[in-house]
Amino acid sequence: MSITAEKKEELIKEFARKEGDTGSPEVQVAIISERITNLTDHLKTHKKDFHSRRGLLMLVGQRRRLLDYVKGKEVARYEEIIKRLGLRR
Repeated sequence: MSITAEKKEELIKEFARKEGDTGSPEVQVAIISERITNLTDHLKTHKKDFHSRRGLLMLVGQRRRLLDYVKGKEVARYEEIIKRLGLRR
């Protein structure tokens, strides 16, 4: 359900704004989106795992708050993140 260290490093390299950037909203949203994808796949096979479902809902809310923050600061950055991650909004 969690992401591997290699996948996390790959996401950090892809979405970092500069060298050594691990905390920008872009990186955080990318990592959270990967975790959401993994949890969604897990819940397709384990339908009654309600503890993981709660974690999924919390991750979706956290990603939504980060995206709202970026949208409030810079709409162009928000739209770029949405496009690169393939999110609906």
